[in-house]
Amino acid sequence: MFSRKANYATNRKVVLAWADTRNGIGQHDSVSHALAVMERLGYESGVYDTYIRTDSAIISKTPQMTNGQPASGGPSLANVDAIFFLGHREIDLTAQQKAELLSFVRDEGKGFVAAHTATTAFISWPEFADMIGGQYDDHPWGVTTAPVITEDSEFPATRHFPPVFAFTDEFYQTRGFSRDKSRVLLRLDMSKLPRNPTVRITNGDFPLAWARMYGKGRVFYSSLGHDAKTWDNPDVYRMYFEAIKWALGLTNADVTPRAIAK
Repeated sequence: MFSRKANYATNRKVVLAWADTRNGIGQHDSVSHALAVMERLGYESGVYDTYIRTDSAIISKTPQMTNGQPASGGPSLANVDAIFFLGHREIDLTAQQKAELLSFVRDEGKGFVAAHTATTAFISWPEFADMIGGQYDDHPWGVTTAPVITEDSEFPATRHFPPVFAFTDEFYQTRGFSRDKSRVLLRLDMSKLPRNPTVRITNGDFPLAWARMYGKGRVFYSSLGHDAKTWDNPDVYRMYFEAIKWALGLTNADVTPRAIAK
């Protein structure tokens, strides 16, 4: 990955790696490894420090301990710069927590980087889907190998990918996605896959990674990352590392929405 620096800069950013999976529905084995990889990337590069949390109490300006008393330290929405999110299915947040999470990105300009299962989270919370860019709508082919098209070779997180590359993953179909609101970075080449009755995309546009602005904040999502071994792929962990740097405002890119590339 990276060689550890002897001395860290004093102005390192802080990332909260958040993966609430307590509902126990189809928890992916890759989650723990993914969190560890992202923590290691920040640690070895010296770019950011990481708090890893698998509960959601810290999604608050004033988080609480398990006994309901105010937490005396650790991460909160008041002291982190971005969130790396791998949550799953329904997650129990209060109305105030939901409002503070949206405001963290939209109003305070903080970053939100989400991977694979993230679009399955908060299905009953439409404002979250509006922030992240869409919602999970099945994985029609399960785990399969298919060609992926790089639509944006200039974005920091995807510039290392070739124009077209074969990849093996559980590709998530997304509902509620709009190219008018997000910049597509990677998409699946559906023309090379067999027909499937659970495919509800009718125009051939199957986005796998995108970047967008949500108010003042920077949001990135990619469907890649189903298997634990996927997170050992340098192309994948580099994508998420560069996405975090972009979400933190350490790099810049044009995320103006645009039509599908022909």
